[in-house]
Amino acid sequence: MRDTLKAVFSSYAEIFFLPGGWVASVIFLVTFTNPNVGLAGIISVVAAYCFARFVRMEKQFLQSGYYTYNPLLVGLSLGSLFQLSGLTLFFIVSSGVFTFLVTVFAANVFSTFFRLPILSIPFVVVSSVTSLASLRYSNLLVTMHHASVLSSADLGLPYWAAGFFKAFGAVMFAPYVLAGLLLTLVVLRSSRILFFLAIFGYYSGVGIRSLMLGSTVQAFADLNNFNFIFISMALGGVFLIPSVESYLLAFMGVAISTVCMDAIGGFWSAYGIPMYTLPFNIVTLGFVYVLGLLRHPMVAAVVGRTPEETLANHLANRQRYRGRDFTLFLPFSGRWTVWQGWDGQWTHKGSWRYGYDFVITDEKGATHAGDGTKLENYLCHAKPVLSPVRGRVVQVVNDRPDSGIGCVDETNNWGNLVIIQDARGLFVEISHFAEKSVRVKKGDWVERGAVLGLCGNSGYSPQPHIHLQVQESDTIGAASVPFSFVSYLDEGVYQANLLPPEGHAVEPLYPDKRLDNLTNFVLDEEHHYEIHRGGVKVGDLKLKVRMAPDGTFYLESDCGQLYYGKHEGTFYVYRVSGSDPWLRLLFLALPRLPLAYREKMMWEDHVPVGLVMTGLWEGIIGLIGSVYPKVATVKVSQVFTSESRVDSTIEAGFLSPRRKASVELDRQKGFAVVTVDDITLRRVKHEE
Repeated sequence: MRDTLKAVFSSYAEIFFLPGGWVASVIFLVTFTNPNVGLAGIISVVAAYCFARFVRMEKQFLQSGYYTYNPLLVGLSLGSLFQLSGLTLFFIVSSGVFTFLVTVFAANVFSTFFRLPILSIPFVVVSSVTSLASLRYSNLLVTMHHASVLSSADLGLPYWAAGFFKAFGAVMFAPYVLAGLLLTLVVLRSSRILFFLAIFGYYSGVGIRSLMLGSTVQAFADLNNFNFIFISMALGGVFLIPSVESYLLAFMGVAISTVCMDAIGGFWSAYGIPMYTLPFNIVTLGFVYVLGLLRHPMVAAVVGRTPEETLANHLANRQRYRGRDFTLFLPFSGRWTVWQGWDGQWTHKGSWRYGYDFVITDEKGATHAGDGTKLENYLCHAKPVLSPVRGRVVQVVNDRPDSGIGCVDETNNWGNLVIIQDARGLFVEISHFAEKSVRVKKGDWVERGAVLGLCGNSGYSPQPHIHLQVQESDTIGAASVPFSFVSYLDEGVYQANLLPPEGHAVEPLYPDKRLDNLTNFVLDEEHHYEIHRGGVKVGDLKLKVRMAPDGTFYLESDCGQLYYGKHEGTFYVYRVSGSDPWLRLLFLALPRLPLAYREKMMWEDHVPVGLVMTGLWEGIIGLIGSVYPKVATVKVSQVFTSESRVDSTIEAGFLSPRRKASVELDRQKGFAVVTVDDITLRRVKHEE
């Protein structure tokens, strides 16, 4: 029963791009400002849910309300047209089930072929069908469109303010000022960005329409203006990362929709069909589809529960994951120096701009001992070159002679080389091996860290070094493509996935078994903690290891989930969902953990601003952060103070004071003690 209620009520909040809970409850009550409308809506959504369970759709797919908010809208629309009766009840139930079928069909087609959300397309389709069908049903009793004591209560507001609230209420077929005011307050309480966009979109659209129509009063009186509100919210803050750019795109969408709305209204009225949300769907889906095709950087990869959450995650992830999807380990052991990076001053130009050269330097920065006239003088000469990837060797050149210092082979630029086809599809070329030093042959399979040969000076090489690049074909010296390096020390600072600057000394780090085993959590495994504040116990926390449908693992508490994973030698906490404050503290204390230890090793991370502030202040910062992103960034500086302890400093600029955190690693698995300020989570042995 609880799952059913959650799914049904989530349908109400889903219409406004918001999570359920109290939001859904208020919206539900708003629909009952006209009881006929409210009852029709709940009947339709319950009918759709029951049918979905009857055909064995899993509950987890229904809980968000994604598949049932369109049936809800259809029910509300029918309730605004017809009085409830036996025949109307049948009409509503059948329409709700029909809308569910259209929703599932459209969701599959839109996501598979266009990578688009369905928005309220099923509602528009089915409501148009039912409107046409109802013209033949003389036994259906037509109701008054505004049969409510609220219909004439404008609360003394001027027409330009009353028009906004009526349009907002019309979304839920409650076109009354008080209903719209309640919905506006719900949006304001949930998201300051959506509230801003609602006002921005409405008055932008109505302002343009008033100029086009020549009548301000007529423009404000049109209840279909809610299309402007929803276009602005969808483009400005839901499907795009909230920013100045998204707000401009929202304005463009609203401007275009004014013409679209009047054109649709003129055509649809000839058939007696309301336009409903058709302008919103056409304009929003058009923008999202085109921007997606162009891979616009502001298209939200993951839509959060609110625009503030989407923005916070985007800003944090932009700092957290600065590397590329295609990653390499450094092709050596020990400490080497970047001699030339991307777009280097010598040879990394044009098609070969994405290359890296490495040498070994001494304390003074010299690459050789003595006068440097002999190959043997160079510190990296004859040092092992390791495979940076796992894959199949597809090209080997091993018979080019090493050039003398200052002399280069302009005919065979790449010298002795190995090209490996990575298991992920691309090819990695490592060049300038010493003559006859390559230890692999074409067709060999190599793992990361396998010895390929020795560093030399063959080809176009003025001194011994390792050259590395990634390319899309196995052709020697093919055009290079971007990549990044994982799990390495850069001047003593751990980098999980990045590119080191020229002149920096770097050292690869390989995961050690102890840290790897500590973070190997097993499904259904439980971790129990006592929570202390200022030394006084204030509660308990039970975490259980779960796996999401997409394969991501998470720690689940009674009211939240903490998603985590391991990638290329680093343990990450990806995100937190739900309302559990203790999970937020865990995320804040240890957003990532290198799976390799070096004494006093440091690293940095960034976390969403929602981890350090909540409520109204978080919303205000989110709105400001959409214009000035630096305001909404939180940096976490971490250091290994021992093999089993990590200390952290959390800085959010002027937004909040600097905070301290620490994590003591358990000897066997997980985290023994987590401390943030005066709050401590201490792991305890659970007695069955």
